[in-house]
Amino acid sequence: MKNIGLYFGTFNPIHVGHLIIANQMVENSDLDEIWMVVTPHNPFKKKDTLLDNYDRLEMVYLATKEYDKIKPSDIEFSLPQPNYTINTLTHITEKHPNYKFNLIMGEDNLKSFHKWKNYEAIIEDYDIYVYPRISVGTVESQFKEHNKIHRVDAPIVQISSTMIRNGIKNEKNIKPLIAPQVWQYIDKMNFYKK
Repeated sequence: MKNIGLYFGTFNPIHVGHLIIANQMVENSDLDEIWMVVTPHNPFKKKDTLLDNYDRLEMVYLATKEYDKIKPSDIEFSLPQPNYTINTLTHITEKHPNYKFNLIMGEDNLKSFHKWKNYEAIIEDYDIYVYPRISVGTVESQFKEHNKIHRVDAPIVQISSTMIRNGIKNEKNIKPLIAPQVWQYIDKMNFYKK
């Protein structure tokens, strides 16, 4: 049975930090593949800077096509919005019964995990792979030594999509922060320039 890690994000745009973490997780754990799950635009939220779902999916595809173990996923595009992680996990597990799915999150998310919808059901049915993040707050004691929570050593990456979008808007060179194919696509499509 294939062991899949689900890495959720808006990936607006996907950058080398996302790739470093995904690659580190798949190479240094028992995960066979990482699926980069592109989170759709929430129709109830006004977010002018968020690109169309399919443009962001295309960038994830371009960024990951040379990585055999990292794949783009549009699984959330067909789910009702606003969506919760528990719904996606239930849906994807039903759709792919021969795979074992796991959740990937940064330590910052683990600190607020007890506030997630149905977090008890998530941790009962799924393992969670956590990568380090610099953030404030503490991890709830119930999650500190939990047998379903696996900490994976990964570089702490302080790159954000916001930093990249602002850099493009302000005509800075952000090329080292994103895959060359992604930069070509952003440049060709004139994304984030205003």
